[in-house]
Amino acid sequence: MSEAASPRAILVDLDETIVDITSGIRDSWRSACVDLAGGVAGLDADHLFDAVLRFDASFWSDPSFDREARRDQRAAAARIVQAALSSLGHDRPDLARAIAHAYRDRRERAMRPFPGAIDALADLRARGIRLALLTNGAGPSQRAKIERFHLTRYFRYILIEGEFGVGKPDERVYHAAMRALGAQPSETWMVGDNLEWEVVAPRRLGLGAVWVDRRGAGLPPDFPFAPTHVIAALHQLPGLLPPS
Repeated sequence: MSEAASPRAILVDLDETIVDITSGIRDSWRSACVDLAGGVAGLDADHLFDAVLRFDASFWSDPSFDREARRDQRAAAARIVQAALSSLGHDRPDLARAIAHAYRDRRERAMRPFPGAIDALADLRARGIRLALLTNGAGPSQRAKIERFHLTRYFRYILIEGEFGVGKPDERVYHAAMRALGAQPSETWMVGDNLEWEVVAPRRLGLGAVWVDRRGAGLPPDFPFAPTHVIAALHQLPGLLPPS
């Protein structure tokens, strides 16, 4: 069957699609390092901040760390800080945990829906399109975002990796969402910013795929699974559909 020009169902990613979770990273790390390490003898808070950024980038480039960190973001942050402290000659797990918690508290306070994202969800729901939210991560942290930003009202089905048992790109995630929405792959779109999770896996299953290319990076050379559509932000999604 051919892909639907106008889908009956849309599966939507949460982080970096609906909610901006990255804009506050640097400021949150910096303020946590300055506030908690500034008075520690022999430790320069600016040097620690620089080391934290290096280890943050290094750790997150490891897929195994990514999987572990999705289960416990605070423990993952503590590992990063401990590695940074050790590189500067300080073995302070207690300080690493304190900085990690301060960082996560600051970062979570900085999270916001992207401009127009909530309006786009309301528009899609008003058109009668069945919506499901598919998000990787731990249940408590993802549920907290969903409740904080009052997202439940827009979705007929919500699947969180930590509650369901597996996350994207496991095909069971997409099948569960389509069953819940009563939709077939040919009439369903997946929308999100991760090429593997929101383009490759859905396309293999016969879904349409809308890639959110927020940074305008474009597809990698010779990328084998072309998205059905490319948008810069979720607020553009309703514009892909016929007028209601």
